[in-house]
Amino acid sequence: MIRLFTEQPLEPGRSVPLDAEQRHYLKRVMRCGKGDPVVLFNGGNGEFHARFDGEDGCLVDRVVAVDRELPMAIDIIQGACRGERIAQVLQKGTELGAASFAIVRCRRSMVKLSGERLAQRLSRWRQIVVEAAEQCGRTKIPAVSWCDSLKAVSVSPDASRWLLHLQDAHPWRQARPSILKSQRVALAVGPEGGFSGDDLEALRQQGFQPLQFGARTLRTETAAPALLAAIQALL
Repeated sequence: MIRLFTEQPLEPGRSVPLDAEQRHYLKRVMRCGKGDPVVLFNGGNGEFHARFDGEDGCLVDRVVAVDRELPMAIDIIQGACRGERIAQVLQKGTELGAASFAIVRCRRSMVKLSGERLAQRLSRWRQIVVEAAEQCGRTKIPAVSWCDSLKAVSVSPDASRWLLHLQDAHPWRQARPSILKSQRVALAVGPEGGFSGDDLEALRQQGFQPLQFGARTLRTETAAPALLAAIQALL
């Protein structure tokens, strides 16, 4: 089933306009014609089953209540790394149920973003999570933000907070019961070079506890999806 995200209001009987990229996708890529089914969603609860009008929009037929979200909100704090690695974290993290992503410039991050370049990158990152949500069946779109430092990261006050680190850390087996009791979890992952001493101190001051997820050192783009998958399996 073709699924498309839209920011338009959705309700049965409403005609919903599509943007140029969506029209091209339906007409040229999927070869859709008038009357072909399309599922629309706008970030709320539910999917809206519609029919393509063959030109520039869809007519909504009915709404179906669905809930494919995890019972626990998991926020990913990802140390800024090279573009293709961030893209992988966003795509796979969205498929695995992450509630939000904060991309953070750490001491060892090579990525520096500001102004128009930052705006363009944020737009691209949001498009990645939208496309991943369309593909995997989610109706919620994870938020994506940029922070210039770990001290600037906003963490929900009720979140259980963990940073992935090999030294002096809680083993995964010991941390699991605490994680499973939480309604919200924040997971911090370092950039390619890992967290520096300053980074670790900044996170500890915010209540993050070090977590060791196995004996091997994971690549920065592997860590968050691996933890998401492990938590989802436990849930």
